[in-house]
Amino acid sequence: MKKIMLLGSGELGKEFVIAAQRLGQTVVACDSYAGAPAMQVADACEVFHMLDGDALAAAVGKHRPDIIVPEIEAIRTERLYEFEKAGVQVVPSARAVNFTMNRKAIRDLAAKELGLKTARYFYATSYDELKQAAAKIGYPCVVKPLMSSSGKGQSLVKGPEELEHAWRYGCEGSRGDIRELIIEEFIRFDSEITLLTVTQKNGPTLFCPPIGHVQKGGDYRESFQSPHIAPEHLAEAQRMAAAVTEALTDTGMVTLAGTQNLNEFELHLRAVLGLPIPAVTFERLGASAVVLSPVACASAPRYEGIDRALAADPRTDVRIFGKPSARVNRRMGVVTGYAPLDGDLEALRERVKAAAAEIKVLEP
Repeated sequence: MKKIMLLGSGELGKEFVIAAQRLGQTVVACDSYAGAPAMQVADACEVFHMLDGDALAAAVGKHRPDIIVPEIEAIRTERLYEFEKAGVQVVPSARAVNFTMNRKAIRDLAAKELGLKTARYFYATSYDELKQAAAKIGYPCVVKPLMSSSGKGQSLVKGPEELEHAWRYGCEGSRGDIRELIIEEFIRFDSEITLLTVTQKNGPTLFCPPIGHVQKGGDYRESFQSPHIAPEHLAEAQRMAAAVTEALTDTGMVTLAGTQNLNEFELHLRAVLGLPIPAVTFERLGASAVVLSPVACASAPRYEGIDRALAADPRTDVRIFGKPSARVNRRMGVVTGYAPLDGDLEALRERVKAAAAEIKVLEP
């Protein structure tokens, strides 16, 4: 059995911990605040700022993990290289983490090294550079931090009069200590998908069925599997995903309950441990809708309406993340639902959104 140190302990980390413990692994959950969701189910926990390299090294020295799994963006990544040299397995590797958690690194890898098709883009380290880049790209354009989470700092800029706000908002929403933004051409796409990709030590690269999603303000609101996408477009997406993951030469997931034989977190764990994944099979349609907080409170909020959400349909489930505090528009839970493969995806999405709307987040 392995001891895994999880860097970042949000709601996704919580599901990863549960998957790890089902296979007998020990998990140490780390984050910058106490009582984070993954800490509530982990074997041990540590609270420190992930950008504090000395604190990170102290936690690693104290617990001596076999494997380190980064779950958040703002990590002192150069320390991960040191841990690898000392014999600790980092999954994905320190190099892969540096690429995937930094939009500049991963965009340059895709566009310049691999020659993959991307939106036109520039970088800006000052407001003047942002103005120059916007003049080249045109409007509308998208401005976002090189490193951020949950859409924070992202703006759709429709004209030059909105650039100054986009610069300030992007800098405020940046994670880590990087003060640099990326400005992108706005693409009027037909559909937007997430293609979860798993690479293995001793097996082929596997793709989960595509996941469609809806964002508002750059943040997740709804997801569904499987969206309607032309076979040739899916094949091209898989080709591009394989090119990126193979270039990073690593194992692990590069980031819906019950839609597949193995969920995202079980797949992630197997890839981390080097366990076989013979295939990913699609068992039923799935959808999810977020539960947002309309209030801010320093302690855990109350919830109403969970009973109504669960009573709406037997194929519906509720996950409350257990976050120890709330702020306006913070993700506090999610409602999931499923239907047969030949079912009505749009009806499923509406059913799940209606159930999520029943749940109210209230002050304590």
